[in-house]
Amino acid sequence: MEESGVTEEEMKKEDVWCRETEVLKLVCSTFPLSLSNLVSLLLVSPSLHRTLLSSHSLWQSLIFRESSNAGNRLIAALSLPRYCNVKQINLEFARDVEDSHLILIKDKCFNSLQSLESLNLNGCQKISDTGIEAIASCCPKLKSFSIYWNVRVTDRGLQHIVRKCKLIIDLNISGCKNISDQGVELVADNYPELVTLNLTRCVKLTDDGLKSLLHKCLLLQSLNLYALSSFTDEAYRKICLLERLKFLDLCGAQNLSDEGLSCISKCKNLVSLNLTWCVRVTDKGVISIANSFTSLEFLSLFGIVGVTDKSLEALSKSCSDKITTLDVNGCIGIKKRSREELLQLFPYLKCFKVHS
Repeated sequence: MEESGVTEEEMKKEDVWCRETEVLKLVCSTFPLSLSNLVSLLLVSPSLHRTLLSSHSLWQSLIFRESSNAGNRLIAALSLPRYCNVKQINLEFARDVEDSHLILIKDKCFNSLQSLESLNLNGCQKISDTGIEAIASCCPKLKSFSIYWNVRVTDRGLQHIVRKCKLIIDLNISGCKNISDQGVELVADNYPELVTLNLTRCVKLTDDGLKSLLHKCLLLQSLNLYALSSFTDEAYRKICLLERLKFLDLCGAQNLSDEGLSCISKCKNLVSLNLTWCVRVTDKGVISIANSFTSLEFLSLFGIVGVTDKSLEALSKSCSDKITTLDVNGCIGIKKRSREELLQLFPYLKCFKVHS
């Protein structure tokens, strides 16, 4: 039977195609598919080709994490019309990616990156400021930029980012040891709406750079200062300006005192706090946060010998209905407790670590 020139068989095929399309859209909205997974789908069912091409959400991510020849593969993918509106590129630990690849992308695939929102270059150690300049010029809508563990990128690289990418709210420059106060001040001046910032092991930073950030990036919800021992209480006290802060990592903050921690206790929305190896902190500082952080779920006091059972008792009075993870490994003033005793103090505790 024919209807408007369409056979019954064609209608059945069209119905199957529509159902395949809806299933794919549902799956891909929940589990983003990598390029290799898309190829695998085509190998299983070549008839899916039309369905795949029609599902635009499938072609918004390019994930080459830990892939070999990732630079050339990225250029080849971006040259295809289906990737004209890519929003996410992940090249994490794709170690062969270098400046020349990013320059080629600028020259040949400029338009394909105009909608890019997330770029992950973590561990791409062959990339320098030159490559950052090239890729930044293509990404006016970039919101998330991560370049963890890169010692070639300097303040000049950050300068290119802030000039070309005005919408950044998530920035990870962890391990970029050649970033100084000058670069961080550029971030502070240009990204007042920054939400997430990771400065782990940016060892050239001083109080001046940190204070600039804390005065200007008042919307920060996550701040990672892991393994930065040079800051003083003068800077730590300014963390209290971040009223929306939920995650704070101060591991290795050797100059943080009870007074500095008491100022930080004004960040009443904090959910996760890492005070590992903050060796100057004592019960006084921990009790001050216990009285303020009623939403605290994660707390590490690892290696702090000045903390005793007094801190644990104070935490149990104010945070008992929230804390799920508590690390007091190395806190020799805190006695061992049975699981039952711990659950009496912290009913929702899932992970508790104590010294042997």
